[in-house]
Amino acid sequence: MSYFKIKGVIPPMITPFNEEGKVDYDKHIKNMERWNEYDLAGYLVLGSNSETAYLNEEEKLKLVELTVKHKKEGKIVLAGTGLESTQATIDLTNKVADFGADAALILTPSYYSGKMNDEALINYFTEVADNVKIPVMIYNVTKFTHINISPYAVGVLSKHPNIIGMKDSSGSIPQLVDFKRVIEESKFNLLVGTASAWYPALTIGIKGSIMALANCSPKECIEVQEYFEEGNWEKSREIYERMFPVNKAVTATFGIAGLKYACDLLGFEGGLVRKPLLPLKEDEKAKVKEILVNAQVL
Repeated sequence: MSYFKIKGVIPPMITPFNEEGKVDYDKHIKNMERWNEYDLAGYLVLGSNSETAYLNEEEKLKLVELTVKHKKEGKIVLAGTGLESTQATIDLTNKVADFGADAALILTPSYYSGKMNDEALINYFTEVADNVKIPVMIYNVTKFTHINISPYAVGVLSKHPNIIGMKDSSGSIPQLVDFKRVIEESKFNLLVGTASAWYPALTIGIKGSIMALANCSPKECIEVQEYFEEGNWEKSREIYERMFPVNKAVTATFGIAGLKYACDLLGFEGGLVRKPLLPLKEDEKAKVKEILVNAQVL
């Protein structure tokens, strides 16, 4: 397997659903066409913000197929394939590989959380990486899994030739520093997984991100990095701070329903959430709209 460097912003793409609760593939294609207008590093299909926990295998593979087909030339496609069992994860990862995904983002198993210690996680990621056709990345998202992989485990796994990186969505800069200390940066992509940590992450040398905010505000997410790398740290920080309330709204406060509504307001195809998630109430919609206006994006 070959290592490749990931630099820039990647949206964990939303999955639009229609009134019948079915995936609206046409809206997904429209979103791809819009995202293609921006200088994104690539796309993550089947991430947490894709409501992947609510998708069946047929839907997952169709979304991967369409993402690969409609991506901008030269951009990478990551696919979230982590399931609870090792063999199920291997099977799904090899299927998305056949549909053209460049790498797989593998969620830490969490159902039997009390047994997911360093040894179990190292064995899990190692066995997956040994048996799949594409490179894999670790996905650490404590908010959903209540599992926080240790720097020790990351250090061990980063030496595997087919484990090429990690998305850390904890939002902890001190932890990001700990992860950075145990990896070899020329062989391992350490990506920040939330816009709330984007500017601080850049200051410690992080080069890439996968964050929900990039679904609805890709321009601003990209600009934070562009201005930072130009040495215009004040402008970079200004955009980061201005967008901070938007990120909080579309993740922590209003969740995926809020993210999708923000997408609708900003020219993307948000669509409905899949049950049992609930749509926003009218007063919540008003709050999201007000936040976007205050952030000068609407």
